[in-house]
Amino acid sequence: MHGKHQFAGPFNPDPAGISLSGRVRGGACCHGHMAFPIIALLLLAVARLILHPRWSMSNHTHAVTTFWLMERPFSWRGRLGKYMCVRIPFWGAGWERLWFFILCAIFLLLLVWTYFWWATQNDYSELNWLLYNRSGEWTDGTVTIVAATATGFTYVTFLMILAVCHMPVGQQLHLYWLHKVMLTAVFLTTVVGFVYISGVWGDEWKTVLISLQVMGPILQLGALTVITLLAWVVAGQVARAESMNSQVALALTYLAVLLAIYLAPLSISSPCLKGRGNFTTRPAVLGRRGAPMLAPENTLMSFRKALEQKVSGLEADVAISLDGVPFLMRAGSLRRTTDVQKVFPKRQWEDPSSFRWAELSALNAGRWFVRDDPFWTVRSMTPQEISWAANQTLCSLAELLALVVQSNTSVLLRLQRPPPGHPRHLTWLNDTLQTVLRSGVLQKQVLWTPDWERDMVRRVASGLQQTSEEKLPVDALHERGLLRVYLRYDRLSATEIRELSSHNVSVTLFTVNVPWLYSALWCSGVSSVSSDAPHILKNVPSPIWLVSPDKYCLVWITSDLISFAIVITVFTFQRWRMSGMHRYNPEQIMLSAAVRRSSREVSLMKEKLIFAEIDNGMGATEGLSLYTENGYDCYTNEGVSR
Repeated sequence: MHGKHQFAGPFNPDPAGISLSGRVRGGACCHGHMAFPIIALLLLAVARLILHPRWSMSNHTHAVTTFWLMERPFSWRGRLGKYMCVRIPFWGAGWERLWFFILCAIFLLLLVWTYFWWATQNDYSELNWLLYNRSGEWTDGTVTIVAATATGFTYVTFLMILAVCHMPVGQQLHLYWLHKVMLTAVFLTTVVGFVYISGVWGDEWKTVLISLQVMGPILQLGALTVITLLAWVVAGQVARAESMNSQVALALTYLAVLLAIYLAPLSISSPCLKGRGNFTTRPAVLGRRGAPMLAPENTLMSFRKALEQKVSGLEADVAISLDGVPFLMRAGSLRRTTDVQKVFPKRQWEDPSSFRWAELSALNAGRWFVRDDPFWTVRSMTPQEISWAANQTLCSLAELLALVVQSNTSVLLRLQRPPPGHPRHLTWLNDTLQTVLRSGVLQKQVLWTPDWERDMVRRVASGLQQTSEEKLPVDALHERGLLRVYLRYDRLSATEIRELSSHNVSVTLFTVNVPWLYSALWCSGVSSVSSDAPHILKNVPSPIWLVSPDKYCLVWITSDLISFAIVITVFTFQRWRMSGMHRYNPEQIMLSAAVRRSSREVSLMKEKLIFAEIDNGMGATEGLSLYTENGYDCYTNEGVSR
């Protein structure tokens, strides 16, 4: 048999890999360069899709297409089959069909996981700090997670494409065992990731919901496009189904998903669906700890870099030293942002407020930034800027306020109370307030957030803008004399933002670093945002998308109607296309007749059909002839022996 049926040219079945017993010997694995076989697979699949089954094709094109899209490796200047690496297991096609559904489930799971990391990119720095506070060692964990997610999603998507390419030609994807192991590993890793992230960073799911609300119209159009393109595949499967029940179940499932996507806009309330007449002014941007992506945070260089980005104000974390000097430092230890391990190794874990200002001012606060490059920006800095950053020291509140006076900007102060037993535990608020009053800064330029002793602060400095860090009702804010709130961006909905704005309460939200979130808050009516990335937000002159409700309604209805027309057309054409399948396509007749046979017998049939077509051609074969007798179709197998 092997000697008789040989491919001409480079298409030559590998005798070491294929036997007529219906098994694949050797079991090649997937390596090598995949560019050509992927392109060839897609082109051959498209050709097989478009051509009507009754039309004649060249022997080699039909044979190679069928041979590849089934489950046998074959030679292409070596072993092209190992790119697919598939074989039929002895327990039959039912198990492989189950693996197809498993593949679909893993793909959907990874799709959600990938979208999660896209939606939460605004808070990558927050996650890194969270991991640092837990472990005591700084690592950019998001790089590893995102790279692994992208790799896994690409791999599973590739397998899904191959599986979908098999379906239009009536074939089933049979995964090699190595792929099954890898899919299992991807699934388990993703599930563990979901559990871990939900435990340590569960609040980020609110960000995902916000992104779905904002990007809902765009995602709906994307889903509509995909489900419409799948109509060809689904219609073909419905036409090939062996029973009426299978046809109805498959068709109804597809139509249910299609209907859900058609009606999805009814549940979408994106803040960017508004007319130009309701468009609010651009939110002001505050430099949170300066511009920490461009320079070491809470240093004079960082604040100067923020002012270069045309920010409307600055934001700083204020702590109190042992001798009562307010200075700028994020809550926690000094280990991350200074060289305290080198200067005071025995005190590196102590609270920053336990150091005197003379000791604090001796620490280097910039070398870590140049060494670790936490935001991948050091490589774009000039040698002068790198040297400037590497020699930064801790900044006192007085130095910051002098810069505020010089630049005529505003500043938002977030105060940290020293721990009990600290000599300034009771006077810390007054120490900070006196520093503000002595600086010469205009009181209206200072946003004061501490809720302690507000009445005393009002008596001493009545011009400060009292700002609440609590989410309170409008009446409670007015009762306390608070006309500004400062909250995390996920604490307020678009409706609540509009309500506060309508009652003359200014809303400042943090931390906003990505354009889509800035655009959403802009459309919601936020007056200002605090950002680690003012250099990015300054390049957003308008919301990334803004559509009036009437225009979106027109787009929604039009796209649904076009999709529905395409789906109806595809289903009708596929029904006509498949109507002559059993009358003109012997392969489908034999495989349909072999539905209840063992996988080994089905495999043997496919091999014989392929070799017979290669040897004799599609139209009339020696080994397989088709004729009509007594009003029904049948076939004879004359020339192919076991």
